[in-house]
Amino acid sequence: MSLQSLVFCSDEKIVRVLRRVLSDLEINAEHCATTDSTIHKLTRQRYEAIIVDFSDMDAAGHILRSAKSAPCNKRAVTVGLVDGATALKSAFDMGAHFVLYKPISTERAKASFRAARALMKRERRRNARVNVEIPVTLIFDNGAGQQRTVTTDISEGGMALKLQGRKKKGSIRLEFTLPGTDSTTSLKAEVAWEGSSRQAGIRFVDLTPELRDELKAWLNRHSPEPEKDDPPVSCKLTDLSLGGCYLEMAAPFPVKTLVVLSMRVRDLQVKAEGVVRVMHPELGMGVEFTQKTQQQREHVEKFIQALMNGNGAMPDLLVEPEGLESDSNAGLQRLDVDDPLVELFHNKSALSVEEFQVQLRKQRGAVVEAV
Repeated sequence: MSLQSLVFCSDEKIVRVLRRVLSDLEINAEHCATTDSTIHKLTRQRYEAIIVDFSDMDAAGHILRSAKSAPCNKRAVTVGLVDGATALKSAFDMGAHFVLYKPISTERAKASFRAARALMKRERRRNARVNVEIPVTLIFDNGAGQQRTVTTDISEGGMALKLQGRKKKGSIRLEFTLPGTDSTTSLKAEVAWEGSSRQAGIRFVDLTPELRDELKAWLNRHSPEPEKDDPPVSCKLTDLSLGGCYLEMAAPFPVKTLVVLSMRVRDLQVKAEGVVRVMHPELGMGVEFTQKTQQQREHVEKFIQALMNGNGAMPDLLVEPEGLESDSNAGLQRLDVDDPLVELFHNKSALSVEEFQVQLRKQRGAVVEAV
C-alpha cells in the first residue's frame, strides 16, 4: 500500500516540485490550498505525512494541532516549509518533525523526504496489527499471580488481549510463542488501556534488539501487505561520549526519533540504540544512547570500545529509525557520571546551529577525558 501525504500550500510552484519529488519516492500527494479543507481531510483520512507551508503561521499551527488531535493522524510525520531561522524555530515549536527551506530545490527535498519516508514506513509498520490468536501467560507481581489468555492481534509495540476483570496499569511479564517458532518469548510489558468488551491493550517494554528483529521479521511474514524498511543511512561520527554521539548527515532524523546505530570495523559489527535529542536540518543530529537495561549498556560499551580499538581503521557507520519516541519510551536512564556531550544536548538544544557548533567544539576535550 502506497504511503499517503497531505500537502497544505498555496504556492503552485512549490506544489509542483513536491509532487514530482514525492512521486519519485512513491509517496502519493494530496493537495489542499485552504485551512478548512485540510482540517476536514485530517479528521476523515489517515496520512503517513502532513506537509505544511509556514508562510501563514496561524494556519500552519492550526493544522498541526488538528493533526495531533485527530486519532488517525496523531502519529503522522509532519514537514514544515519555512523561509528562515525564525520560521524554523516556530515550525519545530509547533510540532514539525522535518523542515524544508524555501526556495524548495528538488535535490534537497529528495534528501529530506528520503529520511521522512524511512520514518513514515517505520511508524506505519510499528502500528500495523496482525489479527491472530496466540496463547499468552501474564505474570503479575514478580510471579505472585498468573493469568492465561489469548491475543486478538499483535504489533511491533504490543498486543491486544482478552482479559477477565479489570487489571491495574503497571508492569507485568508476558510469555508466549510466536506461531512457526520454537522458542518461548518472555518480556516486560505494561497495561496501556482497557476496553469495555473484556479487552486490554498491552505495550511491550525494553525490547532487546534481537527480540525486536525477530518480532519484526515474524510480523512482516504474516502481514497482508509486507513492506520492507528503507536501507540504513550512512553518516559521519564527529563526537562521542559514554552517553551519546553527534552525527553529521544531510537529512538527519527529527528530535525524539528512536534510532539504531550500526558500525562495522574490519570484521566486527556492533549496534547501539539511542534517541535523537538535537537536530540541525541539513547538518546533523545529537543522539543520546539508550541505557535502560544491562544489555543496552553492554551494547553501548561494545560500540565505544570498537571505535577506540579500531587502530585507525575508518568505520562504516549507518543509522536507521525505529520510530518516534512515545511517552512510555521517554525518560532514559541517565549516567551517574558527568557527560558534557549529553548535557549539551539537553541544555543547549535551543541555540542556533552556529552557536551550538561552537559549544560542541568547546566541550570535546572534556568528552575525550570522560571516554
